[in-house]
Amino acid sequence: MSKFRILVINPRSLVTEIALYENEVPLIIDDLSHDSDKLAEFPSVASQYKFRADEILSYLVIKGINLSKLAAVCGRGGLLKPIDGGTYLVNAAMRKELLEQTRGEHPSNLGALIAYEIGEHFEIPSYIVDPVVVDEMADIAKISGYPKITRKSIFHALNHKATGRRAAMELGKKYEDVQLIIAHLGDGITIGAHSNGRVIDVNNGLNGEGPFSIERSGTLPHGDLVDLCYSGKFSYEEMKQELLYHSGIMAYIDKPSRGSLDIEEELKKGDNPSYHIIEALAYQVAKEIGSVSTVLLGEVDAIILTGELAYSNLFVKLIMERVNWIADIMVYPGENERQSLAQGVLRVLRKE
Repeated sequence: MSKFRILVINPRSLVTEIALYENEVPLIIDDLSHDSDKLAEFPSVASQYKFRADEILSYLVIKGINLSKLAAVCGRGGLLKPIDGGTYLVNAAMRKELLEQTRGEHPSNLGALIAYEIGEHFEIPSYIVDPVVVDEMADIAKISGYPKITRKSIFHALNHKATGRRAAMELGKKYEDVQLIIAHLGDGITIGAHSNGRVIDVNNGLNGEGPFSIERSGTLPHGDLVDLCYSGKFSYEEMKQELLYHSGIMAYIDKPSRGSLDIEEELKKGDNPSYHIIEALAYQVAKEIGSVSTVLLGEVDAIILTGELAYSNLFVKLIMERVNWIADIMVYPGENERQSLAQGVLRVLRKE
């Protein structure tokens, strides 16, 4: 079997996560931290791409990596126009859209830009895999109930798709031949109906649909929300920040930071205010899974629980108690983003 070396790049706000794979085997996995003052000098997040690319290359040179052996570079996909799931070559149209940030500003927009910068330097292809804007929703699922608003597909597509393939393999089937409910449980929560290789319905985990999460509000009663928006207490930007980063569990539980919250430890304490908020989150996740089961007409090969919260056995148990009658449950904790990116490129290089 041919050996392919793939450099993987997953940009975050103050960190660029990287990995170097030889086929499925990681040779290097590391996080490159960036000085916040230095990043603040750039006019936009997207304009940081050359700086971050240089940081990555300098790091690899210091590590003594033979960069001439690279077969491809892969970056995390950003906020592009809606596209089908899959692995895409980075091209001029994609780079233009990401640099202009026409669909929003986010660190993930840097993935393709950095990958292309490095790929051009070594004359190797650059890719993205299953970006958050993957849209395979059925037409009926996009109807919101108000003609001026269409439901959008924004979810953890990379982990959804990779986990779906893994689960299908363990079931002895192809991803294109199974019906799955996949729940990504992280800072945001997205629960999708996977039917024959396509995510035909999923909640918008970024802009307020479905369960609340650690930081996000999820679905809210819109009458009360409209009243709050016009109360004069918040500006437009402040309101968006409230719903995205200052809601969910962290708004209910008195914790100094996201890092100080340990779901498993809070649940072990038993009957207390923290327990009941986390129990309510499990309740809402289970409720959404039940809703998604109707999209698949009850024909579900498996329910998959993944993401950081899936590391908590007690939290998983609370969900399982409510949904295990629907189908067998498979648990894959964590996100495994770097591995998923590498696998997406390998499928192309191997002509699969």
